[in-house]
Amino acid sequence: MKSGDRLELGCLRGTVVRLLNHPRFILLQLEGSLWEIWEGLARHGRPIQYAHVQTPLAVWDTWTPIAGPPVAFEPPSAGFVLDWSMLASMSARKVRFGTITHAAGLSSTGDPELDALLPFPEPYRIPRSTALMIKHAQASHRRIIAIGTTVARALEHTAAMFDGVVPFGERLATQRLGASSTLRIVDAILSGAHERGTSHYELLRAFVDDETLGRIDYELNARDYRTHEFGDSVFLERAANRRRPAAQRSVSASQHVST
Repeated sequence: MKSGDRLELGCLRGTVVRLLNHPRFILLQLEGSLWEIWEGLARHGRPIQYAHVQTPLAVWDTWTPIAGPPVAFEPPSAGFVLDWSMLASMSARKVRFGTITHAAGLSSTGDPELDALLPFPEPYRIPRSTALMIKHAQASHRRIIAIGTTVARALEHTAAMFDGVVPFGERLATQRLGASSTLRIVDAILSGAHERGTSHYELLRAFVDDETLGRIDYELNARDYRTHEFGDSVFLERAANRRRPAAQRSVSASQHVST
């Protein structure tokens, strides 16, 4: 594949603009209006199929119960644990809930060279209401819990850009979170159980040390928990040594989920 090649997906037509550091990684420009592109992807696209999921997946299988625009490349599966009844229960306990829209990317491609480039840049949008919720939560010293690795990446990317502040707007997450990262915003994360070596697993190293993750891995394997998308979940609170000094940080009670 090279620049100028034409691709067809049902009624959609696209042109390869250029290769991006790998023969399977391209910048593709689709023709048509935004509505025509969304409709074409919904009608003719197919979800990523996982070896541990025996039944072929339909598009609606990959949407979380409270999902908004279908912009993710992989299902934001941490959000599968949430439904409207759980949100009502959270609200009754005075837990505030906000959303962001995030084009959740792949955690693994099966190609070692391509996997070394992960995570790819991911566009996201933080609504004004969510940004204000975070601000108020910080002011009242509440915890912020990210539902999914993509949410944690978006919030921490914005906080790094604006020195611990999370304003609203559309941006592109380009950083990698890992063992050497200092978290500024997110106090805890609800995530899928990811395999060692994937970019999502590396992000979990920003919350706890390798010894703790090793014990989690042991329990997951010993008890046949399911990993990756459509698998089981883990809840991690960030360790004290992963935080900014107390005088420079505050915590929040909001919970955030990618749609």
